[in-house]
Amino acid sequence: MKRFLITLVLLSTLFSIGAQPNDTLQLPQLKTDTANRPFRVYTFDIKEQIAPPVWRTTQKAFEKAYAEKADLMLIHMNTYGGMVDAADSIRTKILNSKIPVYVFIDNNAASAGALISIACDSIYMIAGANIGAATVVDQAGEVVPDKFQSYMRSMMRSTAEAKGRDPMIAQAMVDPSIYIAGISDSGKVLTFTTSEAVKFGFAEGKASSIEEVLKLAGHENYEIIPHKLSGTDKIINMLIHPVVSGILIMIIIGGLYFEIQTPGIGFPLAASVLAALLYFAPLYLEGMASNWEVLIFVLGVILLLVEIFAIPGFGVAGITGLTLIVAGLSFAMVDTIGDSPFSVDYIALAKSFFIVIIAVFSSILLSLYLSQRIFSTNRFGHLALDTIQNKSDGFTSADQGYTAMIGKNGRTFSILRPSGKVIIDDEMYDATAVSGYINADTDVVVLSYHTGQLFVRKV
Repeated sequence: MKRFLITLVLLSTLFSIGAQPNDTLQLPQLKTDTANRPFRVYTFDIKEQIAPPVWRTTQKAFEKAYAEKADLMLIHMNTYGGMVDAADSIRTKILNSKIPVYVFIDNNAASAGALISIACDSIYMIAGANIGAATVVDQAGEVVPDKFQSYMRSMMRSTAEAKGRDPMIAQAMVDPSIYIAGISDSGKVLTFTTSEAVKFGFAEGKASSIEEVLKLAGHENYEIIPHKLSGTDKIINMLIHPVVSGILIMIIIGGLYFEIQTPGIGFPLAASVLAALLYFAPLYLEGMASNWEVLIFVLGVILLLVEIFAIPGFGVAGITGLTLIVAGLSFAMVDTIGDSPFSVDYIALAKSFFIVIIAVFSSILLSLYLSQRIFSTNRFGHLALDTIQNKSDGFTSADQGYTAMIGKNGRTFSILRPSGKVIIDDEMYDATAVSGYINADTDVVVLSYHTGQLFVRKV
């Protein structure tokens, strides 16, 4: 009986397995479908000066390529170079990529573009293209000191080594003193044409299009997924461009200057606040600007306003305020590379600092010029007083109450350095020391009154 039951159970199990849908027979077909799906190629362009917007586009492109489960990243490049710090960030991103990265040089890959290209797994070039000339220069096109060249040589060399390319060739693209027989022996910075790059193993081949690049690489069944910038991406890329950042800094400083020159709160302050928002918002959204950088900028503005409106003269509060403003603006433009907020690329920080300093001084000079032009003309309406109030007509700039205080004694309420506040007959007035500084709570005597100001000396 027991054997009969066991046999019955076994037969039932076999029949139930046979009655199941034929899923096991479909598994090979599923694997075949997955294997035969198009080879997914994600493409994006580097066809402008290499700067923070290009670095941001690169980050977004890799994120979307991973999300799309792309098999290959392909960069369509045509650039004369740009900022070394942005190029270094892009280079590092490519070296750490989870998928292979190709570059199609459609005319130029100069300077920082050469560094990015060398970081890629394969380089393809259109006929007539060039790669090289990676010597570091300043904004005026002058070659910078050798310590910067040394850093660039090291990056080019290490990048070439990481991708199995000749590091000496990469280094010769920076340093004209590098001698490579038959390749770089002219005492000039090395730049390869397409045929030379292929001949000396620095490029994989010559192609006329992305489709031909993929064909040369052995990919027939592929799907190209182009990277598309959203409207928000375009706006953010525009706002974080160094030139636009410099203009926004000029508006911030200029707005504060004109607000100080005019009574009440008006358009200059609104323009300054709006420019600050446009400056910090995209940097904050991108993770470059941190809370502490925004905070020290705001604190700097507060200290500067306190120095101007509450403390006569210009001292510790004003200097500290300006320092914090410059520091906040400079650090906000640089991404951190470690856990500490001060773990930054100091070359990038130096560049952002110079951008901020140049923008601040340009804003101050332009503000001084415009203030003279605007307030001395009536072209923009009656911003400037265009009538004359003659003394013979009974007009006078001196109030009888002020002139009556000449000869009276009082005490300083704040330090006169040389301007400050004094108390005379239990009333507070603006006053200026005729010579030197006068400490607070010091007896003074009024000597004269003119141009709306009491002039005093220590008793």
